[in-house]
Amino acid sequence: MALHNVLGMPILSASIFLPTIGAIAIWLLARNDNQVRWSALAVSIATFLLTLPLAFSFDTSTAHMQFEEMHPWIASFHVNYHLGVDGISMPFILLTSLLTIICIVSAWKCIQKRVREYMIAFLILETTLIGVFASLDAILFYFFWEAMLVPMFLIIGIWGGKNRVYATLKFFLYTFAGSVLMLVALLAMYFKAGHTFEILDFMKYPFDFTWQIWIWIGFFVAFAVKVPMWPVHTWLPDAHTEAPTAGSVILAGILLKMGAYGFLRFSLPICPDASQYFVPLMVGLSLIAIIYISLVAMMQQDMKRLIAYSSIAHMGFITLGIFMFTQQAVEGAVINMISHGFVAGALFLCVGVMYDRMHTREIAAYGGIANVMPKFALVMMLFVMANVALPGASSFIGEVMVLIGTFNADPTYLGFSPKWIAIAAAVSVVLSACYTLWMYKRVVFGTITNDAVKAMPDMSMREIGYFLPLIGLVLWMGLYPIPVLDLLHTTVSHLVAQATSSKLPAAEIIAQVQAAVSVLHHPIGM
Repeated sequence: MALHNVLGMPILSASIFLPTIGAIAIWLLARNDNQVRWSALAVSIATFLLTLPLAFSFDTSTAHMQFEEMHPWIASFHVNYHLGVDGISMPFILLTSLLTIICIVSAWKCIQKRVREYMIAFLILETTLIGVFASLDAILFYFFWEAMLVPMFLIIGIWGGKNRVYATLKFFLYTFAGSVLMLVALLAMYFKAGHTFEILDFMKYPFDFTWQIWIWIGFFVAFAVKVPMWPVHTWLPDAHTEAPTAGSVILAGILLKMGAYGFLRFSLPICPDASQYFVPLMVGLSLIAIIYISLVAMMQQDMKRLIAYSSIAHMGFITLGIFMFTQQAVEGAVINMISHGFVAGALFLCVGVMYDRMHTREIAAYGGIANVMPKFALVMMLFVMANVALPGASSFIGEVMVLIGTFNADPTYLGFSPKWIAIAAAVSVVLSACYTLWMYKRVVFGTITNDAVKAMPDMSMREIGYFLPLIGLVLWMGLYPIPVLDLLHTTVSHLVAQATSSKLPAAEIIAQVQAAVSVLHHPIGM
C-alpha cells in the first residue's frame, strides 16, 4: 500500500491522526473564534479527502484486510500498532469523516462559548472513532474505544442542556462499566490464544465452547450498552436530550454503530458457537427494542427524545439482522447502520434548526411551520420518510434485506419458525410510521397557533449546505445501492462463513452450556 501514503505516512494513520494534529495546531495558533471555526472545518475536510482513497482503491473481490499497517507498540506484551480495513469497517470511516464536517458546520453559530475547546473536542473524537474502525490489535481497539468517552463526555457535559451533568455521568458510567468486561474478555483470549492481541489471530484460534460462552458474555455487555439494547438503553435518551445538536448527530450517526460493529468484528467470528447459542436471547432483545421502544417513542413530547427512542428501535432491527447468520440479513444490517447514520443525524439536525430559532424541543410549541419555512418542511419530510423506510430511501433497502434474511434463516437455534420473527419485525415499520409521521404532522402542518413560529426564518444557505450531502446519500443508496452491496458482499460472505463454519448440533451446544454453568456450582479445588 505504499502508493497510498500521505507525506510519508500511510493513509490510515494519516486519517486517524490528522484531526488530532489539527486540534493541537488550533490550540496553539488560532487567535479568535472565527479562525478556530475555519481551521477546524479545513482539518475535517482534509481528513475526509484523505479517507476517499480507501473507497476508490478498495478491492471488493477479497475479504482480506487492506491498507494494513503493522508496527510494534508494547513489545513485551505482544501489543502492536496494527491497522487495516475490510468491506465492513471502511464505510464507517468515510461516514465518520463526513459527519464530522457536517457537525462542525452545524455548530458554526449555535456554539458561542469556548469555541476553541468545542472544535478541539470534536476533532479528537474523530481520531478515536476512525481508530476504532481501523484497529486490528485488540488493545489498540480498546484504547480508541475508551478514549472516545473523554471528548464525548466533554461535549455533552460542557455544551449540553440544563441536565447535562446527570446525562453525561450516566453516559460515561454505563459505557465505561460495560467496557470493563470487554477488557476481561480480551485478557482471557490473550492468555488462551498464546499471548497475542491480534484480532485476526483470535478469529483463527479454536476456542472451546466453554471459553466462547464467557468471552461472548464479556463482549455482549460492552456492545449491548453501546448499541444500546434494552434494558441498558436508558442512558441514550438522556444523552441525546442534553447534548448539543452536533453531539446528538455524532452520537446517533457513529457511536451507536460501534456496538453493532463490535458484534460483527468480535462476537460472530471469534465465538461462532456461542453466538449461535445466544440467538434466542438476541432475537428476544431485538424484538423488544423494535416493538416496545417504538411504543415508548409514541409517548414522547420532546422531539429529541422521540428520535432517540426511534434510534434504539432501528438499532434493534440491526442486531436482529446480525444474528440471523444469513448473507442478506447481515448485509441488510450493515446497510441499515450506514443509512441510520444519515437519517438519524439529519433528523437531529432538523430539530437543531428549529431549536436555534425557538429554543424549545417540545412538539406542542410548534405547528404550521410549513407556512413560514417551506424549504425546511420539504427537507424534513424527506428524512421523515426515510425514517419510516419509504421505498427509494436508503433505509428501505436495509430493512427489506433484514426481513428477507430473517425469513430465510435457519430455525435450528430458535425453536420456532423465523417467519414469525420476520412478521413481528415488520410490525415496527408500521409503528415507526405512526410516531414519526405524528411528530411531523404536529410540527409542520396545521395552522400557526404560536406567534413565535410566525417569526421563524426559513433555512439559511449554510443550513441547506450541510443537508445536501445527506439528502444525496439517502437517495443514492435508496435508488442505486449496488456499489455499497458490492463493497460488502465478499466481506460479509466471509464473515457468515466464519460464524457458521464450526456449527455444533443444538443438543451438544445445550449440553456444553450446562457443563459451563456447572462450574459456578463446583468451584475449582472444592
